[in-house]
Amino acid sequence: MDTADRELFRASLRNAVEAHTGADLDAALDKLGWHDALKLDAQTAVSLLFEFQGEVNASSAAIDAVLCSALGLERRDPGGVVLPPLGRWHTPGQILDGHLVVRGLATASAVERTTMLVVAKVGQGDVVAEISTADLTLRQVHGMDARLALVEVTGDTRAIGTPVELAPSQWTEAVAMAHLALGHEQVGAARKMLELARLHALERIQFGQPISAFQAVRHRLADTLVALEAADATLSSAWADRSPETAAMAKAFAGRSAHTATRHCQQVLAGIGFTTEHDFHHYVRRVLVLDQLFGTALSLTRDLGSHLLHTRQLMALPPL
Repeated sequence: MDTADRELFRASLRNAVEAHTGADLDAALDKLGWHDALKLDAQTAVSLLFEFQGEVNASSAAIDAVLCSALGLERRDPGGVVLPPLGRWHTPGQILDGHLVVRGLATASAVERTTMLVVAKVGQGDVVAEISTADLTLRQVHGMDARLALVEVTGDTRAIGTPVELAPSQWTEAVAMAHLALGHEQVGAARKMLELARLHALERIQFGQPISAFQAVRHRLADTLVALEAADATLSSAWADRSPETAAMAKAFAGRSAHTATRHCQQVLAGIGFTTEHDFHHYVRRVLVLDQLFGTALSLTRDLGSHLLHTRQLMALPPL
């Protein structure tokens, strides 16, 4: 996209995310042509949408479209892809002796579909199978972040039809795209937390002056901004590099930066930040769950460390 097209797309996308969530946002994205933009300019489409979703605390089935695109599956309709269970990024399915065992998550749109796509491990390779939703058990998740509207998916079935074999690197590439998308969403949510804390610091009067005049408050806000800018730069480098390792690193760094924002912004907001009257808790809930999707910051960092120890080779530094 050129600069003018990107700004128009950005404004239209923000309006759609601010006005809709869930199934309504899925319909708005389809009408806006976001799925076409995903094919033409994945970085722009993914980075803008997911950061806006984080800022507005909205939800959609866009992560399903991102995975389908990375897997080479042409599906215009959103939803219907089984995600790995919390804390994991490996395939959510496994085929043993003709049985497909499924354990994972899905976006809320899954309950409206008659079939779902499951990526499964078979021996040393991966396949994708289309499974009837009736053969799976779906349970609405009402946990830390009910607004995210995730569904737990489990099942054990032989009705798997003819699975499509995937290339050796396709699932890894799909996971890398998910890492980038979720990293942007974490940064978007953390930026909103910083904005809430900044406004509170300007408005809250203590000892006859706004608390934004106090050095300790300024340091917390500044540390948060530095962490978020660093996470954003890491995501940009991962887009340029396009390797699974840098994508995982970017997601892990975004998760750590979001935790930094949570800690510092809670201190600035003080008592009001603990109440349900304030919007802050919605974003805390969101970043905690996003950190768990496709691997936590801690688990991804440990895996990257193990990879470095095993290969004894450092990854190439991204261009500055």
